[in-house]
Amino acid sequence: MTATADPAGAEREIGRARRRKEDARLITGATRWTDNLQLPGMLHLAVLRSPVAHARVTSVDVAEAARMPGVITVLTGRDLADEQGSLPCAWPITEDMKAPPAPSLAVDEVNFAGEAVALVVARSAAEAHDALAAIDVDYEDLPVVLDVTRAVQDGADLVHPDLGTNTSATWVFDSAEAGTGGDVDRAVDEAEVVVRRTFRQQRLIPAFMEPRSVVADPSPDGVTLWSSTQVPHILRWMLSAVLGIPEQKIRVVAPDVGGGFGGKLQVTPEEVLTLLVARRLGKPVKWTETRTESMLSGHHGRDQVQRLTLTARRDGTVTGLDVDLLADMGAYLRLVTPGVPILGAFMFNAIYKFPAYRFTCTNVFTNKVPTDAYRGAGRPEATFAIERLMDELAAELGRDPLDLRRQNWIRHEEFPFTTVAGLTYDTGNYEAATDRAVELFDYDALRAEQAGRRAAGDTVQLGIGVSTYTEMCGLAPSRVLGALRYAAGGWEHAALRVLPTGKVELITGTSPHGQGHVTAWSQIVADRLGVPFEDVEVLHGDTRVAHRGMDSYGSRSLAVGGAAVALAADKVLAKARALAAHLLEVGEDDVEFASGAFAVRGTSTTLAFGDVVVAAHVAHDLPDGMEPGLDAEAVFDPENFSYPHGTHLCAVEVDTETGAVRIRSYVCVDDVGTVVNPLIVEGQVHGGLAQGIAQALFEEAVHDEHGTLTTATLADYLLPSAVDLPHFTTDRTETPADSNPLGVKGVGEAGTIASTPAVVNAVVDAVRHLGVTDVEMPCTPLRVWKAIRGASTDLPTTPAAGGGLGSLQAGSPDPGPTPSTGGDA
Repeated sequence: MTATADPAGAEREIGRARRRKEDARLITGATRWTDNLQLPGMLHLAVLRSPVAHARVTSVDVAEAARMPGVITVLTGRDLADEQGSLPCAWPITEDMKAPPAPSLAVDEVNFAGEAVALVVARSAAEAHDALAAIDVDYEDLPVVLDVTRAVQDGADLVHPDLGTNTSATWVFDSAEAGTGGDVDRAVDEAEVVVRRTFRQQRLIPAFMEPRSVVADPSPDGVTLWSSTQVPHILRWMLSAVLGIPEQKIRVVAPDVGGGFGGKLQVTPEEVLTLLVARRLGKPVKWTETRTESMLSGHHGRDQVQRLTLTARRDGTVTGLDVDLLADMGAYLRLVTPGVPILGAFMFNAIYKFPAYRFTCTNVFTNKVPTDAYRGAGRPEATFAIERLMDELAAELGRDPLDLRRQNWIRHEEFPFTTVAGLTYDTGNYEAATDRAVELFDYDALRAEQAGRRAAGDTVQLGIGVSTYTEMCGLAPSRVLGALRYAAGGWEHAALRVLPTGKVELITGTSPHGQGHVTAWSQIVADRLGVPFEDVEVLHGDTRVAHRGMDSYGSRSLAVGGAAVALAADKVLAKARALAAHLLEVGEDDVEFASGAFAVRGTSTTLAFGDVVVAAHVAHDLPDGMEPGLDAEAVFDPENFSYPHGTHLCAVEVDTETGAVRIRSYVCVDDVGTVVNPLIVEGQVHGGLAQGIAQALFEEAVHDEHGTLTTATLADYLLPSAVDLPHFTTDRTETPADSNPLGVKGVGEAGTIASTPAVVNAVVDAVRHLGVTDVEMPCTPLRVWKAIRGASTDLPTTPAAGGGLGSLQAGSPDPGPTPSTGGDA
């Protein structure tokens, strides 16, 4: 995409591929990570974690640990029981939702392996960690609940016996009851084709680059908390609510944050504990997790069983969709845990015109670390399910999967379109994105090659995967969130301070952790006001500087936060225009603004923006009633979500003798609305693709039968490196959004949402002719091999050794169960 120019010929910032302002400091190590902070007299906190998944804590002996060198204090859950409160859940999805107390430090019982049971504060981090080994805890084992399907059966062991059930809540959307569509049961009864499948969304670990870290510094005036968090404003609010500390006495700072992916969208036990201990001791205290702690105790993502029914006519027209989810909450409800699968409720119908739809989600407690938001949060799960189902329907009907999708999707001339789930998609053009992706992918040639390999009985088969997606981004509107019982709003705030020299300070309520806000926000301001890009300073992540905000998650930063920036800039420009008209002694309607200067229409008389700034600051000649200065602030609360979309195509080679998978080609064409910075968009797409492909082929959090996480290190939890990923061919189409003044749609989660089903569809497509209809994620060589052998009785029952693609993708330490091929299509 090329940058555009304004009528005066100056290059616009919107659409310009600027290198990120942030990068020079980040890549040269001049960073401000929380763990870099060193305060005078600072102490260090370490946490003892339960090695068992479910047990009563019968005793905790800290005497020996308290005598260890450098130890200042050792505290148990009982020591803090009266002041630690319960960690917050901000999304009670139903009136009768069950939510057990969630202490930061366990008092009488532990409910997952990794739960905090005691802490040590010492003069150094090493001394604090050494003392942990001297704490003696006695546990009385309790039954361990790990499988959500068994957990909801009659007579199942209970995670929280006092609740009387493992079900936290059941949330239902029925299009017939909502008046947005027909009756699903009738669609099933009248269907000519019924496709039933059960898919599993495995548990994932965010695995961000920078481990979580917290520093609390108390003073007579309150406490300052630095944290590696995505949500400094929400964190401040929730800490005040949980601990009873006046909110104005808490300052939260998110310095440089090394990735989050939803994993730092949380109020964590360690943030509460560090703050409490610092206040108790009257000294600054730091806690920084180890990588294993991060994987054991930071929240996980996904973990669903999806039971799905799709109905259609024999000609391929879809008629109904029934979704029944079992969603694993883990042991407790964290900040937005129960609402994450509910976000997917509005996306299972995707880009298709389903006449009838029902969604039922049962949230289930297990003795595992809690789940919560992970890149995409509910929407990748939904997209995976529907895109896998569309491939299954195509296979049942003997149809090309792209042609089947074309038959059923919303056409570009039908926008705005209200879906069977009740959302109104404002703009889109699925045809344009798909046509471009097919062209770049050389779809027909690959299909011809696939047919040739099958006819020849090649041991390495070619598979082609399709994923056509949309997603709801810009998590706002506040009224919609309120209707869904979410505790907070979805608006965003921005403020501009125009300094006397013409430089601009922008304060944003969004809190970046790698997205490039500083660069993109500078471009928006520079574009709106005609000031140099370099003259814009962006301030964020400090509740004392950016006093209002709802932070960063859900691809909302640009669509909501960036829109607030644009509105604030427009307010500055409107005031500057009024002052310029006054100084030029003409009416406002006679004043034009371009290339950083005001001009009287039809004349050569101009007044530079900088001159107007000075005039506003000195206030020597202001219109009556105008206040000095050009500062402005704005809040944006959209009336609708934004809906990026696109088409992703993947070609894989599968070695049928070893099960190894190699991605040969990957093409994606995304429509993210107006693009502020193509370079940033490209980076977001690449990063998202890496995470989505990782779910398809590599990543899985695995527990043994005792509830112990067996993938608690990066040696066991398989993350792809650059050599494991293909070259990506990317492109864009552009249909601006109607939901915000910039026309942007969001891109942070698009790659993750679309890529997982594209890859899995390709894997299944490669071996479908052998009888395989599903491979459980991650599609490791062993799982692929077992799926082939399970479907084909005339093949060897032991894997081939070496050769082919067998050296690629070692796979998960736990091969998992033999995949089910689903239902009765």
